[in-house]
Amino acid sequence: MGWPFLPDRTRGLEKPARGATRGYTRRPSHAPRVGPRCVAQHFSERTRTMSGLDTVIGGKAGNPEVVKKHLAEAERLEKGRDREGGIRELRAARELSDDPNITFKLAYLLDLCGEENECVALYTEITSVKKPHLNALVNLAVILEDRGEYGRAERLLVQVVDTDPNHPRARLFLRDVQASKDMKVDSEPNAIGPGNAILDTPVTDFELSVRARNCLKKMQIRTLGDLLKITEAELLSYKNFGEQSLVEIKAMLQSKGLRLGQGLEGPGGRPGVRKDILDELKAMVPEAVLNKPISALELSVRARKALQLLSIATLGELASRTEAELMGVKNFGATSLHEIRERLQQNGLSLRQLS
Repeated sequence: MGWPFLPDRTRGLEKPARGATRGYTRRPSHAPRVGPRCVAQHFSERTRTMSGLDTVIGGKAGNPEVVKKHLAEAERLEKGRDREGGIRELRAARELSDDPNITFKLAYLLDLCGEENECVALYTEITSVKKPHLNALVNLAVILEDRGEYGRAERLLVQVVDTDPNHPRARLFLRDVQASKDMKVDSEPNAIGPGNAILDTPVTDFELSVRARNCLKKMQIRTLGDLLKITEAELLSYKNFGEQSLVEIKAMLQSKGLRLGQGLEGPGGRPGVRKDILDELKAMVPEAVLNKPISALELSVRARKALQLLSIATLGELASRTEAELMGVKNFGATSLHEIRERLQQNGLSLRQLS
């Protein structure tokens, strides 16, 4: 069933150039998504692209004729520019069928209607299989780039280009995402980096209690820069480090316009992996293992939700976290912790331990 391209989203492959890497303002509505018709055309290209979109994920067994009626009505409504009606019919069809084509079409229309969260959830669902369809990966990457999640968008696009080096949209967007990651935002008030002299200030220069100072010394935290690379949960997990010491340190950082964990954040304020930790992990396992998505671990729902709350998307990000950070998540218990330890061990990794 052919679905028409929509002019404002899918006309050609052109995209506004980044221009200078400073002060660029993204215009998400101009980033073309790949339409359902294009996906259908790719099904026959088994040897060139991955075929995940024709794989049944669950076990729904609705009446095929009823499903066809919903799809036909959805197409009719969408042609009449009644996208909300099309979404309603596609949702009904999806309730009766596990066909990933339906999920793709629904995600595509939701994106056009601005229902971003549901759209991302659906694209994530159909790209979490072993062999996801390339165009679903591209569309999800475009949305993630709009949201400033450049690292995750880049991983998805690299996955596409590794499979099909000549995929035009993926190559175009990959260059764009990489340019976005390199942008320097001049307007950020508390930008931190190697050139910021305040980060080299010794923690001994501040009026901290003896207990707080001794704990920081034992944890080998010598400067403000070191302190920004540790989380609140990590500090509290250290022996003899209590709430009062935490209050002292947070107040001291706040007076400088800083906060715990700030040095771990990547683009858009998302958690990243500290370079020294990443170097240690690379010495243990190949980088491909560190970049493996969390979905590959096939974790329980509770464990997956906990990692989502911490914005952990890859094995490398998970291995850089401590037990205390995971246990600090609501409803995360010993069973989930054991499950994650086991999965990491299978990949030659483990949760980070404080020295």
